Formats: sequence, structure tokens, C-alpha cells
Amino acid sequence: MKPFSVFEKLAIQIDRAAGCFVYDQSGQAYLDMYGGHAVIAVGHTHPHIVESTLRQLNKIGFYSNTIYNDLQNKLADQLGLISGYVDYGVFFSNSGAEANENALKLSSFVTGRKKVLSLSNAFHGRTSGAVSATDIINIRAAVNDNRHYFFSPFNDPSSLRKQLETEEYCALIIEPIQGVGGIHVASAAFLQEIRQICTATGTMLILDEIQSGYGRTGKFFAHQHAGIKGDLITVAKGIANGLPMAATLISPDITPVMGQLGTTFGGNHLACAAAIAVLEVIRDEKLMDNAAKIGTFLMEELQGMTGIAEVRGRGLMIGVEFDTDIRQLRHELLFGEKIFTGYAGAYTLRLLPPLCFTKEHAQIFLRSLKTLLLKNDHYSQNRSYQMQ
Repeated sequence: MKPFSVFEKLAIQIDRAAGCFVYDQSGQAYLDMYGGHAVIAVGHTHPHIVESTLRQLNKIGFYSNTIYNDLQNKLADQLGLISGYVDYGVFFSNSGAEANENALKLSSFVTGRKKVLSLSNAFHGRTSGAVSATDIINIRAAVNDNRHYFFSPFNDPSSLRKQLETEEYCALIIEPIQGVGGIHVASAAFLQEIRQICTATGTMLILDEIQSGYGRTGKFFAHQHAGIKGDLITVAKGIANGLPMAATLISPDITPVMGQLGTTFGGNHLACAAAIAVLEVIRDEKLMDNAAKIGTFLMEELQGMTGIAEVRGRGLMIGVEFDTDIRQLRHELLFGEKIFTGYAGAYTLRLLPPLCFTKEHAQIFLRSLKTLLLKNDHYSQNRSYQMQ
């Protein structure tokens, strides 16, 4: 037997990691500008995270949700305080897709409606309901082609309003900053208007903060820059700094019903211990302030570079768009400059470093990028460039 080959693999074997660096088997260091898809919130192998999880694992790592687990209550309390959602409920699960599935299901339970409205270029996960709300046709199988799911243009409320005014939709689901879709930021005016429309039409507003949440934008949630609240908010990625975990935050207006939601592994002792430690590090090391400060510095420096068409994002969630295919650029950044980056499509670098990323780390990346852009003027000048 061998792993089912559905991901392209880079020819690097990571052996260990610390802070904002990962190291291959030969000991070569790589600056991590991607954090494993925004998962490494507070830095690799942070001592407080390691200590907390090992201490918990030596006591108990898992038992079923049929018994009382005070770590869930402690985590819920701390998450409510740091996020500003103290009066909300929370349901812990294992992945972002699962958090979105729970939000979609609850929306339908509450409203009695079937339809879901999503946005163009959205990505909400790969499980059945989440992938039906994802605007990528080639990852939806026939069984996911669901007549209850529809899409509306991003940052354009006119079509969205007409659809929701039918009062046939249980939910509108939106990423305040689209991740896989290319780091496109929903405007404050757009978020405020959809909040008003959802309230007026009895539609649940699901804010997918799986990639944009947990302090990444300088506030705990990206939608808080617009001064709104969701009926349901989904989180995952950085919640436990690498342990599988997720959560769905649930409005106090939604009454829990026994048996509507369930999970085997969600909210287990080990994951909760890690998640509590993550919140403590974010708070004690003021990582939201750091994300805002370093993100602003990075974006300002990038906007001044020749060869870059556009810089989008907020905090340490940044998309750098080029006029030309970036595959060769990413290859040279990784294998030549020893810097991990992500991508969104063929033209956009996606930067999601740990929230402890410093100005010194940023300058390493900026120097390397400038060097490559100067050396390879086809990135900035030859619009028809394609990799050989």
C-alpha cells in the first residue's frame, strides 16, 4: 500500500522546525512564508505549545464526548474573551470543512430552508456541503453538484440582494478575505450591506474565518475590520498550531438541540490543551499587533517593487500578483533562496507566515524577491512568459 497521490509534492523532506524556519534532512534552513497553509499561527515548535501538549498527553489525550471535559469549557471561555464573542456558543470539531458543514447544517435546521448562497471564487472545503459551496468545478464530483447551492459575484451586493430577498436561502457563506481564491478582501461596505440583507431576510450569515481568522489580519477575525458580527463563524487552521482542530461559533439566538451535531474526535483533551496554549501565546506575545505591524511593512515594501502588478490583503495574509506565471519564481524562491511561499492560481504568490514573523524575517524575503526580479526581468516585462 502507498499514499493516494492527490497532492503535488515538492522534492524536500522537512525534518524539524522552529519559529519561522523549517529544516530539511541535511539541516538546510528554509524561511517559512506559508506556515503550512496558515496553520502555524504562533511559530513552529513554540515551547509553550510543546510543553502544554506533552503535559496533557501524559495525563490523557482522548476520551469520548460522552464525558465531561473541563478543557472544552476553559477553551470556550478564552476564545470568547479574545474574539469578543463571549455570549456565543461553540462546537469543536476537527477541520475547517467540518466546521463549515456544521454551520450549513445548523442554518438549515434553524430556518427550515434548503438553499445556500456562496460567492464567486469561494473556497470552503472539500467535504460534501462545503465543496458544493466552493467555486471550483473540478473538485466537485457529480454527487456534490447540488441544486441547493448558488453563487453571487464577490463585492457586488446587487445580485446577492435579489436572491436573498426570495427568502428561500438558509445561509449566505463568505470568506471576509478569500484565500484559495487569490487573497481578495471583502470591502467593509459589502460586509455591512450583506449583514443588513441577511438580517432583513432571515438568512443566517456564515463568516468563514478558517484562513483569515485567529489574529492573522491584526484583529482576531477579519470581519471585525468592518464592525459586523456573524450568526455563525467558522475557524480552524491556526487554532491548535498544527493539531487537527476546528470550531463553529454559534449565535446565542440559536438554541442547541440534542443530537443535531456530533463528533468523535472534536474537542478532545489534547487538541483543547494545544488550542488553549495558542490563545495564551497570541495574547501574551501580542501577536495580533505584530501581524498588523509587520503585514503593513511587508505590503508597503512590496507595492514599491517593479514587476508586481498588485498587492492585496491585510496583516499577514497577503497576495502578491504578477503579470506573468509565477511557477518559476516560486521554484527559485524555494530552491535558490530557501523560502517557502504559497500560491493562488498561476499569477499570485500567497504569503501566510506565522504571526511571530518579524521585520528581519520580512527583509530576508524582500531582498531575495528583489534579487530575483532584477535577475529575471521577464517577470516584470515579458507578459507572455511561460515556464519551459
